[in-house]
Amino acid sequence: MTGIPPAPAVDLTGLTAERAGRLRKALSEAPFDAVVLTTPESILYATGYRSVAGALFRAHRMAAVVTADDCWLVCPAADTAPAVDGGLPEDRVVPFGRFYFESSGPTPLTGVADRHPDVYAALRTAIEAAGAGLRHGVEGLAGDPALGAAVGDGAEADATGWAIRVRGLKLPGEVELLRYAARLAEAGVRAALEIAEEGVTEQALAEAIATTMVAGGGEPRFVVATTGPRSALSDAHPTDRRWRRGELARFDVGCLYAGYWSDIGRTAVLGEPDTRQAGHYAAILAGLDEQIAVTRPGVAVSEVFDVAVRTVERKGVSPYRRHHCGHGIGLAVYEPPIVSPGVAVELEPGMTFCFETPYYNIGWGGMMVEDTLVVTGDGVDLFTRSPRELPVVAI
Repeated sequence: MTGIPPAPAVDLTGLTAERAGRLRKALSEAPFDAVVLTTPESILYATGYRSVAGALFRAHRMAAVVTADDCWLVCPAADTAPAVDGGLPEDRVVPFGRFYFESSGPTPLTGVADRHPDVYAALRTAIEAAGAGLRHGVEGLAGDPALGAAVGDGAEADATGWAIRVRGLKLPGEVELLRYAARLAEAGVRAALEIAEEGVTEQALAEAIATTMVAGGGEPRFVVATTGPRSALSDAHPTDRRWRRGELARFDVGCLYAGYWSDIGRTAVLGEPDTRQAGHYAAILAGLDEQIAVTRPGVAVSEVFDVAVRTVERKGVSPYRRHHCGHGIGLAVYEPPIVSPGVAVELEPGMTFCFETPYYNIGWGGMMVEDTLVVTGDGVDLFTRSPRELPVVAI
């Protein structure tokens, strides 16, 4: 399939080691000796393991125990074989629950069922293996008292914010994976516009987007391709509605690549835009351009939000009401800090963001432009490459 960017040459095993090194460096400066990680994103960051079931079931539980020189994965018994296949040592995987693997040769993986009744019992085993007397930071401790009980007297502090801060500054390999994921999504929108014509359905546009992302190795996660009045519906599934002359189409799409997310937005019009469409789009694009222009280390996130809103209003869309104008992105599609009022967090090199200035007018239509970028030492490096002017699909 043409138009798919070349995949990045990122050594995922090496990247896992780099992330673990960053975690351990942060541990050396933390008020605790070890950390218990409980979110899928942080567990992937520490271990390199991404559970298929973890993305499907809300009740799926895992944990990683990370010390200054070692790491244990606590996981359902069904995850043990995939985790070991992914490179984790068998003796560092602590299973719980019931699942059966058979084998044509000797392997401890045939005996993983019923070792521990639940995640908390397995976590206690991992804590004991990590060593006595350690002080533990625990991700999610405040929301799950049973975690503290499982860790025991060593539960020192809630490490949720600490883990977010460690993951927030991206390594070069992470930046390249995020860049590629963004360009896959971008290629998907481009493929949709290549098949666009009067009468094309939203479902056909979405199929072109998803097919392109899959062909490039991505896993589609959301494909918003809405036309006409439906383009104002924010997050809505595509239907069999047909795109008509003079209408807007709004695309908000994202995929996963090697665990890293994309989230980009684009708008198009079928035939030449009218004055209102052209003017409103010019205003929201100017707001995004100003966000990018002011972004540099030391700038408060709230300032990036404020300049977006002020610019869109100055350019003719007033009032322009938004709860946010962007968000961090990485192993989660929404990562702190959120680009919203009152967020005093200062930008740092290595932070990755989606900046966006959507506009939704029920009964008329919606439009957006959303780009992904990394903060550099003196500004930004924009991941997306496609033209950001309003695309006009010829009739």
